[in-house]
Amino acid sequence: MYGWQLMEQAAELERLGEPFALATVVWRQGPSSSQLGARAIITMSGDVRGWIGGACAEPSVIRQAQQVIADGEPRLLLLGTTDQFGGAIPEGMTVVPIACQSEGALEVYIEPVLPAPHLVVVGRSPMAHTLAELARALGWRAERLDWTDFSAAAVSEVSMVVVATQGHGDEESLEQAVAAQPAYVGLVGSRKRGTAVLGYLAERGVPQDQLDRVKVPAGLDLGKTAHTEIAVSILAELVQMRASGQIATAGVSAPATVAEAVDPVCGMTVATIGANRPLTHEGVTYYFCGAGCRHHFESDPASYARNETRC
Repeated sequence: MYGWQLMEQAAELERLGEPFALATVVWRQGPSSSQLGARAIITMSGDVRGWIGGACAEPSVIRQAQQVIADGEPRLLLLGTTDQFGGAIPEGMTVVPIACQSEGALEVYIEPVLPAPHLVVVGRSPMAHTLAELARALGWRAERLDWTDFSAAAVSEVSMVVVATQGHGDEESLEQAVAAQPAYVGLVGSRKRGTAVLGYLAERGVPQDQLDRVKVPAGLDLGKTAHTEIAVSILAELVQMRASGQIATAGVSAPATVAEAVDPVCGMTVATIGANRPLTHEGVTYYFCGAGCRHHFESDPASYARNETRC
């Protein structure tokens, strides 16, 4: 998969709201199976679409890409032995030692592509329409639904929900919204109205911890304002809360950590899985990046066993 095919795949993943990382080879030292400008999409599950290197580089890039998705921060990798570069390694670069028989090296830039913030506005007032339009102008995925069409299934734990039904299904909409436990739930209305709605839901048995998460009234306090300004105040509050980390609307959890070990022959970090050729010597199990390293170990285990370290 190359060129526009890869970009089309990236666009489709973004449309579906699936987080991924885009890895690009920005420098190579031959011999290497990768080429300058080679690209790959890497998902959180470790699925690779495209090409960024062979058996030595790919596992390391996948692990780093998964962390980039979880952190939401790009990073530049240097894959190779540091003695190839002396003291010329730029500050901020992540060095990932690999020692393949080809003796090649790569620099790979990995950038996260996270889903756009998801906002659901419940209601059909002019303010509800304006809020959805403003959010779309920021590049957010914004939906406006009538309260009769809204349900907990319309949102996820990273969605933001603003109930702006203004007396038309406030209780029903808010009950559905809190049940989904989204990143943010706000009710447009006065504090008095909010107290009445929340009290009604409490009497219906809605858990108090869910009700405590409802922001009433939604938006920054700007005093008496027009409906367009109320929409601006709500959007400003959401932007502020996202920027400060009070709500996480692009939350992506890193996969469960797989135990790792250092190949005692080449020093490369590898996962402790069956595919990495485990070999037990004097009660200790070793793992290897390739068949060549395992062969070297088998030929003289005493020379390499003392180099083994766990990660």
